Amino acid sequence: MYIKWIKYLVALLMVISLQANAFEYELADTHGQTQSFEQYRGKWVIVNYWATWCTGCLKELPDLISFHDNNKDAVVVGVNFEDIGMEELNDFIKEKSIPYTVLSSKPAVSTPLGPVPALPTTYIINPEGQVVAGDVGLITQKDLEEFIARENAANTVAEETTTHNDAS
Repeated sequence: MYIKWIKYLVALLMVISLQANAFEYELADTHGQTQSFEQYRGKWVIVNYWATWCTGCLKELPDLISFHDNNKDAVVVGVNFEDIGMEELNDFIKEKSIPYTVLSSKPAVSTPLGPVPALPTTYIINPEGQVVAGDVGLITQKDLEEFIARENAANTVAEETTTHNDAS
């Protein structure tokens, strides 16, 4: 019963977080420079919270790298969510050949995008800066591509309907 309530609470918090404007979020990169999510306006942004010790995070890493390499209208931003030294983190990034931006954050129960109850946790931000999805657990390249394709198709239909109604 207790676990059922926790799952309900996490789901509720993730839904509430969908109201956040993600482009106001700022974190330090692996060189200590503050990076704003504003720089990604106009693109889909996949924000993946992970840690070097997380087995699931390591398992999904090839899919995130492939998604990053094969989708020019989207970016992946990894948020390292552990208390780790920058030199150790940069060595890990180099060892794993992570090509996308990695930011660093101390672990916390909640972030400006929403809760991070377990790792990995992934949020998807639309090109307008709204958090439109969040998921705890493994995510695949296929999951990401299918979600963005559905959202783009729904937006196209909505725009066509609006244009058609305006012309009437």
